[in-house]
Amino acid sequence: MAAAVIIDIPDTTTGAVTKRLVQLRESNGVITMGRVLTLVVCTLDSSEAEDAIDAANDASREHPCRVVVLARGDRSAATRLDAQIRVGGDAGAAEVIVLRLQGQLVNHENSVVIPFLLPDTPVVAWWPRGAPEFPSKDAVGRLATRRITDATFAPDPQATIKKRHGSYAAGDSDLAWSRITYWRALLAAAMDVPPFEPVHSVTVSGLRDEPALDILAGWLSRRLGCPVHRRTGDLRVELHRKSVSVAIARPQTGVTATLTRTGDPVQRIALPRRETRDCLAEELRRLDADEIYAEALAGIEGVTYDH
Repeated sequence: MAAAVIIDIPDTTTGAVTKRLVQLRESNGVITMGRVLTLVVCTLDSSEAEDAIDAANDASREHPCRVVVLARGDRSAATRLDAQIRVGGDAGAAEVIVLRLQGQLVNHENSVVIPFLLPDTPVVAWWPRGAPEFPSKDAVGRLATRRITDATFAPDPQATIKKRHGSYAAGDSDLAWSRITYWRALLAAAMDVPPFEPVHSVTVSGLRDEPALDILAGWLSRRLGCPVHRRTGDLRVELHRKSVSVAIARPQTGVTATLTRTGDPVQRIALPRRETRDCLAEELRRLDADEIYAEALAGIEGVTYDH
């Protein structure tokens, strides 16, 4: 793979960066015609930016986009904008613009990012960490049709995912939801076999600080309409019917899960933990409101916590 073209533009302005983008397209044949969206990544600092860029680059191979990274610096420092443009090579199908903000610019992220939004394409905002309490009311969030957070890396992940229902607006989502996509599919398939009896109780066990399990419990509570218990312990989901119980379990750091059903042999299933890049790519596949996610958030209120 050819190396990416990386251009550093220190102590600059948005106008100068935009002009350099135009020059780059004209001289190197780099175009934005195939970009299907603008992904704005709001990071807490420059050190966090690289991991987010790697995930965005991987996701861009499925969703060609312009990635605009806002790396917040010191609010008390002198006002300054340092920029970097990356295209080609390991930038994937993305055109990456990294904007490092210092001083007063940190308080005006929306004004800085607006000149770099592609015309007539959706805008997606992603906060890998440090998401605002109300993403839809955030200055950058108001520019976006989709707003992606990640409760997994919050100081208190469980409290954070529980609060998402109160702050929810159409277009919101959280990568904790995407991390359980395969779990939801397996549980749905496991229940779609005889005997078709109502589920009378569910237990969801795992790490306390794993918000994906809280929203999984909320989804099951909403869908099945039965008591759901959330416990701290080994990673395991149990669904109980009158004559049959079904359980899916996996070691916390493992990649293979076991599915057990009353009276049947144990089944082994590949079920590794999903990487951030895969979850992000999934979220970028839909740009409309995720109503099932909203229902799962509401369902958390009906979950009984045993710890």
